[in-house]
Parts: sequence; structure tokens; C-alpha cells
Amino acid sequence: MHAAAARIRLACFDVDGTLTDGRLYYDKDGNESKAYFVQDGLGLKLLQQHGIHPVLITARNSQSALKRGADLGIDTQIAVGDKLASVQALCAQHGIGLEQVAFMGDDLPDLAPLGAVGLAVAPANAHPWIAERVHWQTRTEGGRGAARELCDILLAAQGHVDAVLARFGA
Repeated sequence: MHAAAARIRLACFDVDGTLTDGRLYYDKDGNESKAYFVQDGLGLKLLQQHGIHPVLITARNSQSALKRGADLGIDTQIAVGDKLASVQALCAQHGIGLEQVAFMGDDLPDLAPLGAVGLAVAPANAHPWIAERVHWQTRTEGGRGAARELCDILLAAQGHVDAVLARFGA
């Protein structure tokens, strides 16, 4: 996995069940909300700062995903019907091949991109059909640090750990 992680230039993340715990909350007016894990957000920013382009991709028409992406200053695609086509378009835009892409997803809508990229990752709580088809499964669940695990692996494989630690005073 280290060799694959060292090649990654684009890191795509499903949202529900990956950056969140997969639960949806509705208030009495039908407004949806979900919780995002702060450490995941820092990991995404660190990727961006070290030349790995993070992107959030969700099939849902999720305003909270747009808000989270905007807060982090990273690209976010919502209401995506074909996630593989979206990843392929991102590859063309960035002039890279699918082998330079990491994709993290937890359920069936993520199956096609997971099967096509250089590094397919699932959180610990992924559906079993997904978990058995990825290169690596995190120890932590979606919405509880799974995305950060992947970010840390990518940063380490590309030799950025010392720079990250130095930035925070180590």
C-alpha cells in the first residue's frame, strides 16, 4: 500500500458514512444536519497544503457537504449520479491517471470508483461488500477519524510528516 500511497495526487472522499457517521438528523421543519469530525478536516487541509488535491463527492444533494467543503476551502461535488465519471473528469482536469487517485467510500454508490482507482479505502464501518473489495480498511469508523487515517498514510508515504510536525511546533 505504501507504494500506491506515494503516487497519489488526488484524494476523493465520499461524505455520508465516510466523513460523517452516516446518520442524518432532521429538525421539526425537515432541515437536515450531520456532524463532521474536526481531525478529518485538518487532515484534508494538510493534504491540500502538501500537493494532494482533496475532493468531497456525494450522491446526495447535501448543503452541509457544500458548507463543510467551503469551510475547508476544498472542492465539493454534490448530487453526483456517477461518481466514477466524476473522478475521471477530475483526473482529466488535473492531468493525472486513475492510478494516482485515492478514493474512500463506504457503500454501494462508491463501488465503481473504488474499483478503478490506485488506492481504494473504506472506513471500518463500511458495508461488507465494499470492505472486501478495497485495498485497505481503516481502523476507525466514518465520521470518527477514518478520513484522517487515510490523510496521514498519504502524508507519511510522501515524506511530509516532518514538515507537518514542524509546522505545529515539533
